[in-house]
Amino acid sequence: MGPHNSKIPPLKYGVPQGSILGPALFALYVLPLGSIFSRYSISFHCFADDLQIYLPLKAGSDHPQLLLRCLDDVKQWLSLNFLKLNENKTEVVIFGNFNHIDSTLGALSLYCKTHVKNLGVYIDGSFKLNKQVSAVVQSCFFQLRQLAKVKPYLRANVFERVIHLFLTCRLDYCNSLYYGLDQATIHRLQMVQNAAARLLTGTKRREHITPVLASLHWLLVSYRIQFKVLLFVFKSLNARAPPYLSELLSPYAPGKTMRSTSKLMLSIPRTYLKSRGDRSFSVAGPRLWNSLPLNIRSAQTLEQFKSLLQTHFYALAFDTL
Repeated sequence: MGPHNSKIPPLKYGVPQGSILGPALFALYVLPLGSIFSRYSISFHCFADDLQIYLPLKAGSDHPQLLLRCLDDVKQWLSLNFLKLNENKTEVVIFGNFNHIDSTLGALSLYCKTHVKNLGVYIDGSFKLNKQVSAVVQSCFFQLRQLAKVKPYLRANVFERVIHLFLTCRLDYCNSLYYGLDQATIHRLQMVQNAAARLLTGTKRREHITPVLASLHWLLVSYRIQFKVLLFVFKSLNARAPPYLSELLSPYAPGKTMRSTSKLMLSIPRTYLKSRGDRSFSVAGPRLWNSLPLNIRSAQTLEQFKSLLQTHFYALAFDTL
């Protein structure tokens, strides 16, 4: 406080826990792990001490054994570099209908889970996201009950900001994953937004909520999901997204010259599974993008794109009132 400063101790090894440089320096320290995964053609993502690896599994292939050999090499490297793999936090999830593969994973079969938590999101092997939606709904209604207690002490505009802080951010967090879910699941999330609007405006349960949402200029949950997907598309097309997203999009190129070639359309890959393939970014993104009016696809800045897109979705949701 004031003119007083803490003493500066010498630090010869490592960095203080919680420091800004900690994750970056640790990532540099474990960088050689990438060469191990590349040797086995295994994809990976890592941040600080959190490591995720991905491998396609096919019936009758030696991929499970390949994965086990790779993990043995990883454990050996960690041991030689004064680190240890935390098996208590090791989780394995199989995406798709591969129940027969569990027995071929060897020791890893003990770590198989029906769902895993990744960056705060529960992901299950069937991509239904039921546990994730249940967790969001439960958390939001808990926050609503707490916010109802402080409403009498806050002005309406301040209370609305608090609602966005505690509820809307939860509904929007990673909500692009919700694209393509069944209407019953999306409706559960919409019920949270409806309850928040009723609490803010004092609307009774028997009154219709759509006009209230329109007066608040709150986009419906389904449109907020599409908004997030399209935001990723715009950023990917304008070099503002990671390369692994941008590489999934390609311009529409018909066999012969057509008027659609000059309308900034994207190519939509063919899929075989509606519940999975149609929900992938490479398919959902172009499909939503191509459905937008040309003036929105032609937006020059991110701010302009967001403004036009929000106006467009607002018109789709509430112009029939």
